[in-house]
This record gives sequence, structure tokens and C-alpha cells, in this order.
Amino acid sequence: MLINNKVLVSILLPLTLLSASAYSAELPLWELGAGAGVVSMPDYRGSDQRQTYILPIPYVVYRGEVLQVDRQKIRGLLYKSDQVELDVSLNGSIPVKSDNNTARQGMPNLDPTFEIGPQLNVFLAKGAESDYELTLRLPVRSIQAVKSFQTRNAGLIFSPVLNLDLKSGEGWNVGLSGGPIFGDKKYHEYFYSVDSQYATPDRPAYTAHGGYSGTQFTAALSKRYPKFWVGMFLRADSLSGAAFEDSPLLKQKYSVSGGLGISWIFAQSQTRVNASE
Repeated sequence: MLINNKVLVSILLPLTLLSASAYSAELPLWELGAGAGVVSMPDYRGSDQRQTYILPIPYVVYRGEVLQVDRQKIRGLLYKSDQVELDVSLNGSIPVKSDNNTARQGMPNLDPTFEIGPQLNVFLAKGAESDYELTLRLPVRSIQAVKSFQTRNAGLIFSPVLNLDLKSGEGWNVGLSGGPIFGDKKYHEYFYSVDSQYATPDRPAYTAHGGYSGTQFTAALSKRYPKFWVGMFLRADSLSGAAFEDSPLLKQKYSVSGGLGISWIFAQSQTRVNASE
């Protein structure tokens, strides 16, 4: 299924946030590229229906002294030292048309969400040859539901992640990460509450509460070639024990998402800088 620009950002994130190991080298100050990818994921966390999307993938890298933009994130924008780093964390969710989802028939559509907030990274361990790096990431993000260029607050989320980046001798980068998710009442209500006016015999009214929101584990694999970049990811999601576990909209507690993509690099700066790949 092809998608339009309205939801592009929220679906791009799983592919563009693929982990890459850090190692120093003389690299271009900036690089530009473009490509395509495919992602398969549930309509929403806990849904028993899923979609497959074909989408473009931008490749944008900037290796400035203060601002650094790469496939993982915007980094070094707020604060950076040898032990900790404070940057910006992004995430999002895809829109869901309730008429196309059995559990949500007759309910309002789920608009796409955009998440943004600070993230503290604590560097726990690093190989002598920079062949591995273990980091604790502590993001806190505000969620905004987007409709017709208008946004409304949809809660707050905290998702600590233990992240391990590995670099192989053949240039492959492996990222392994996982951790719990915690959301406030407003966030859980957006996805899992059922107002009394939308209750049916098979879908009783339900009010979600804040708290534990499940656990995610992600494995990513990527490699940079001279003229193109290739990456793939696999994510396992568990909602067992979540604060909204009894919601009639939660149809399955375990799910898997995945995707792969390739980007061709068509332009780069002649200026070289000593930076991490």
C-alpha cells in the first residue's frame, strides 16, 4: 500500500532510527541521498490487524561541531560530554481509519501522532577499538496528535532503553535495544479508552489509566557502502501487564514489526571532518 505525505514522518521513524556503531574517521561534512523501503506493522500497539507500507527514505547527514544529524537522531544539539549527551528524541505513530479496523468500528479515527522531547544518553561502556558501545537512553516525549495541520496534546511518554551498538569487520553495524515504556493517563486514553457512546455488546466502555505501557525489543542491521546505504530492523512488542491490558481495543499482547530499505547517496561535501560514523 502506498502512503501520502501526511503520515510519512510517523512511518519513516522505524527505518530512519536504525542504530549504527560509532567510530572516528575523516568523513564529509554533509551528505544527501534518497531511497525506498518497506515496513510492516500493526495498526496500533495491541491491534490484531496490520498494514504494509512502501515509502521513500531520505538520507540526510550533517557532521557539525554543535549540530549533528544522522540516520539515528539529532544529536549534540543541547549538551555533550564524554560520559553523557543530551539531545532530542523523536517518534510517532501511524493513522488508523476506524472503518478499516474491526476493533474500532464506529469509533473516531486515530490521527497520526508526533512525539518530541529531550533524551539523556549515558555512555556505559565502549570498546577500545570502538567496535561496541553500550548506552542507556532516557527519553521523555510529549505526544501531539496531528489533523489537518492542527495539533492537540495526546499525553506524555517515558521509554528508557538499553542500547548496544556493534561493528563488524566487514562494515556491518548491528544495533540491539530494549526497555519498558511508561505513559500517562492521557496517552493511554487516546489509544485504548472507549467512551460510553461507542460501547457495544462486544466492546464495553473502558477508561484507561496511566502507568506501564509494555516493553519493546529492537534489532537493527545496516551497512554504508561508498554510494548507498542499506538497513533493516525487527521489533518485538509485549503488552503483557500493561496498565490498559483489560481494554477491549487490545486484541493481542505480542506483535512483531519489521522493515528494510536502501538509500542512494548522490551528493556530499568536499569538506572533511573528523567525526563518528
